[in-house]
Amino acid sequence: KAHLVIAGWLCTTLCLVSYTAAFSHGASLSACADMMPKHLRAQLHSPRNNYVTIHTNVSFYFPGGKVPVTVRSSRDFMGFLLQARKVSNDEVAGTFVFIPPGSKLLTCFEDGDTVTHSDKSLKRNLSFVWKAPDQPIGDIKFL
Repeated sequence: KAHLVIAGWLCTTLCLVSYTAAFSHGASLSACADMMPKHLRAQLHSPRNNYVTIHTNVSFYFPGGKVPVTVRSSRDFMGFLLQARKVSNDEVAGTFVFIPPGSKLLTCFEDGDTVTHSDKSLKRNLSFVWKAPDQPIGDIKFL
């Protein structure tokens, strides 16, 4: 009987560890501030080998205005974390008002200020719409 209890405990522990380490349903809130993946097996790529780009077709925005944002990749990927940040102080700013399938909103600092993956399907080109705050905040960058 003791062997069954130990085996059950071991299976439960392994299942929980694999579930929490995978993040197949989106980035953890612990990644909000530094945008660093907290996956056990994640390996960062050198910026020189970066195959993901972020595009927008506007060079300015108005307070409360909406900005289309596209994440493109030359290679398939599964997970991501997307934020708009103020250039002046690196604070997360604005909210996302349109997200594609396979994505979900996160509340890092305010409702909908961050987008992450919601499944582990392969992704290559994703389109979002970001809404600027109602008050002017200066230049922004998408990360």
